[in-house]
Amino acid sequence: RIRTMLTSRRFLSKVKLEPAPGTVFIEDLLGEPSGMEKMLAAIEARVLPVRLLERAWNPARLDPGSLATVMFSSGSTGHPKGVMLSHRNIIANVDSIDQLFQLTEDDRIAGILPFFHSFGFTMTIWFPLLTGLAVAYHPDPLDAKAVGALVAKYRATMLLAAPSFCKTYARVSTREQFSSLRLAIVGAEKLQETVAKAFQETFGLPLMEGYGCTEMSPVVAVDVPDAQAGSSRQTGHKPGTVGHPIPGVAVKVVDPDSGQTLPPGSEGLLLVKGPNRMAGYLGQPDRTQEVVRDGWYVTGDIATIDEDGFLRITDRLARFSKIGGEMVPHLRIEEALHAVVGDCACAVAALPDEQKGERLVVFHTQKDVCPGDVWERLSRAGLPKLWVPKRENIHYVEALPTLGTGKLDLCRLKALAAQLHASATNAR
Repeated sequence: RIRTMLTSRRFLSKVKLEPAPGTVFIEDLLGEPSGMEKMLAAIEARVLPVRLLERAWNPARLDPGSLATVMFSSGSTGHPKGVMLSHRNIIANVDSIDQLFQLTEDDRIAGILPFFHSFGFTMTIWFPLLTGLAVAYHPDPLDAKAVGALVAKYRATMLLAAPSFCKTYARVSTREQFSSLRLAIVGAEKLQETVAKAFQETFGLPLMEGYGCTEMSPVVAVDVPDAQAGSSRQTGHKPGTVGHPIPGVAVKVVDPDSGQTLPPGSEGLLLVKGPNRMAGYLGQPDRTQEVVRDGWYVTGDIATIDEDGFLRITDRLARFSKIGGEMVPHLRIEEALHAVVGDCACAVAALPDEQKGERLVVFHTQKDVCPGDVWERLSRAGLPKLWVPKRENIHYVEALPTLGTGKLDLCRLKALAAQLHASATNAR
């Protein structure tokens, strides 16, 4: 039961919510520490030994395995779940990332991701706090002009973002503004080749793609820059993949039906485990048992691991359609759509079909292209015939439904497909 809620009056006003009992407003806290108190605290942090500070400020000595936070999953395929993360989970994730990138005191993070998202929570709050890195914040990652100004003003060296944000930055921000960056890491959604190319051409910096899930605190794998030592070179970045698993994390790909581990290069269900794996779902022990098997978290993602150990995410298991007995990946069709329709948002949903099991429904935001043209281009794109939707199932929409995190809202997308199908059926 929630006893205290920390929020702001401006936020409650924006979302039109009434304050709950026990609400503490940030506006009321801002003026409490005086300038002298802040200065004394800064001196104490600089001068006093760490052990003394720990005794003074952490007398409770919490168990590392105790609950640190409850993060809610995005709910892209259903209702959000409360993911219970321990102190150990978060610290393990931070330590692994710190080992990978070996940042120095000269590095600065551009903190633009929302804190309610696990990527922003761990990487832009706890990562800088636990490593001592400087961080500069802006509350709206969609405000490309402000983000460009933030990076330039504070000479940020590390940017953490979603690919859709980077697509906007490549159009709006300048190379000069981003000239201090040496690392740009994206996650939360699939990095499209067109976005990676635009970012590289605009800023002269490759995007490093990562993969994670709230249940893993969240980072599981990430691309890193290639390393050179004398004549030896180590490849850390392979386009189209999400890199290698981070230190301490194990991954495997299994057959979705039998659970048997598959050889390198085979496509199957991704399982992961490590010290960053969640304690479980809040109030849902049965659901926890479903997704945690012998210590492995069942991600629900379809993936491959190549001979070099690079992980490639194909799609969500929920984003495959079974048509005529064949598994059809929505992501592959969306990639073909991007190639033939151009720079626009595209998405694929599915509806039940009495004859073939399921039927594909395509949405795009390219206003100048009619459904017939999209169908013609897809038909010539080299896709199997079964993967090409019918003309009447291709629709233009002004915008795709998304969640607060920027992810595609698959539930609303499917509902929209059902609504359009019902309207077309009634019109006949």
